Amino acid sequence: MEYEKLTQKMRELDGFRPLPPALVRNLNDWFRVELTYTSNAIEGNTLTRRETAVVIEQGLTVGGKTLREHLEATNHAQALDFIHDLVKKKPSQLAAKDLLDIHEMILKGIDDDNAGHYRSIPVRISGSTVVLPNPRKVPDLMDDFQAWLTGKHDLHPVAFAGEAHYRLVSIHPFVDGNGRTARLLMNLLLMMAGYPPAIIRKRDRLAYIGALEQAQLGGSKADYEKIIAKAADRSLDIYLKAAQGEFAIGDVDTNQLLKIGELAKATGETVPTIRFWTKAGLLEVAEVTESGYQLYAADMVQRCEQIKRLKSERHTLEEIKQLL
Repeated sequence: MEYEKLTQKMRELDGFRPLPPALVRNLNDWFRVELTYTSNAIEGNTLTRRETAVVIEQGLTVGGKTLREHLEATNHAQALDFIHDLVKKKPSQLAAKDLLDIHEMILKGIDDDNAGHYRSIPVRISGSTVVLPNPRKVPDLMDDFQAWLTGKHDLHPVAFAGEAHYRLVSIHPFVDGNGRTARLLMNLLLMMAGYPPAIIRKRDRLAYIGALEQAQLGGSKADYEKIIAKAADRSLDIYLKAAQGEFAIGDVDTNQLLKIGELAKATGETVPTIRFWTKAGLLEVAEVTESGYQLYAADMVQRCEQIKRLKSERHTLEEIKQLL
C-alpha cells in the first residue's frame, strides 16, 4: 500500500495549522455526527444521518425508532468525546482500561452486564465463516495486543491505525460492539498522529466487511488496507478544502441537502444523468424522504465535477468508482 500521497497531504494540512478555532469546532461537529451515523449504520442501526444529528445534537427522540438505536447514537457520540480527551496521550501511553472504557460507553444502557468486559462465551460473525478465538484465549490475546499497540513500530500512521483496527476485530474480545470500538480506536490513533478521523461510509459496508473477512480467512489484506487508506484520504481532503476555504463541509447540515433537480442544476447535468451516476454508485444519497425523494449533500456537487473530469479522461465507470 502506497502511503506517500497521504503523507504529502498531511504536510499540506500542517501548513495551515493552527486552524481557526471556529473552523475546528465546525469540522468536529460535522465529524461527530458523520462518524456516529456511519459507524452505527454499518452495524444495522436504521437512524438516518439527519435523525442521528437530531438525537445527539438536540437530545430529541425519533418516532418509530427503538430505544437501542437512540442509545447507540448517544453512546457513540459520548465515546467520540472521550477519545478526543485521550488524543493528548501517545499510543505508548494507552492503557488496557482506556479500551475497556470506550467499549463500556458503547454498550452503556444496552448491555450493562457485558459493557467494558471481555467476552466469556464463544461468538460468531453473522453470515461469516471466520472462526473467532476461544473465549479462554481472549485475555492473553488482548495482553499481546496491548503490548503490540504500545510497543515500537515503523508503520505509517494510517497503516498502524488500520492494523490496530484489524487486530482488534479479529480477536473479537467483546460479546457486542467490537466493530464500533475498533473504529473508534483506529480514529484515536489517527488523531494522535495529527490526522483527521477516517469515515467508513455506509455505501462501503459490504466491501469493508468483505475485505476484513478475506484477510481473516488467510487471504490478502490489500483490499482492507486500501479501504482504510481511501477513508483517511477523503478526510484529509475535507480538512484541506475547509482550510483553503474552497468547501466548508463542516457547514453542511440537514437544511442544505439538495434535491436531485437542484443537484442537476448546480452541476449542469440532467436529472437522468444524476440518477444513472447514483445507481452506478458514483454518487451517494444522503437522505431519502418519507415520500421517497433522494437528497444529496452539497459535497456531491464537487463529486459530479470529479466524475465529469474522469469521464473526459476516458475512464470507465468502474475505474471512476475506484478513483473517487
